[in-house]
Amino acid sequence: MVQINRVEQYMRGLAIALCTTACSLNPNTEPIRQIEIQQNWVIQPGDRIGGHIVMAGLGDISIRLGGQAYAPFAGRVQPNSSECVLFSSPDVPAYLFRLCGLGSLNLGEVQAGEAIGSGDFLAFATLRKQPDGTWTIVEPAKDILERILKPP
Repeated sequence: MVQINRVEQYMRGLAIALCTTACSLNPNTEPIRQIEIQQNWVIQPGDRIGGHIVMAGLGDISIRLGGQAYAPFAGRVQPNSSECVLFSSPDVPAYLFRLCGLGSLNLGEVQAGEAIGSGDFLAFATLRKQPDGTWTIVEPAKDILERILKPP
């Protein structure tokens, strides 16, 4: 019984140490944000087909990035799937921007012009909130894409 208690104490201590280390590595943890998209396609970003990850779907624009993507306004970056994040801003409350294919993500609150993440390619979609609360994919505005692609 004494030996089991020591093992339990060791495991608890190890768990606390690991949690403390993990928490200090990424203080900007964000919950995954799920949204309902009005257009329902079978293949979605993040799906796997033949062992390969789908990076974009219908309505996404693919861009050779070769660097960083930037926040077009002050806002919030939240994970949406294993491959995508959503950017929202009070400056454009009826819109969400989905960015897929980025690494080195800056999750949480960001300022305009601050890096969201980086990658070789970017799959980008603009979503507009509908009166029923769902989101629909719409054509992106060039000026917003330019803000995302060019450093401030």
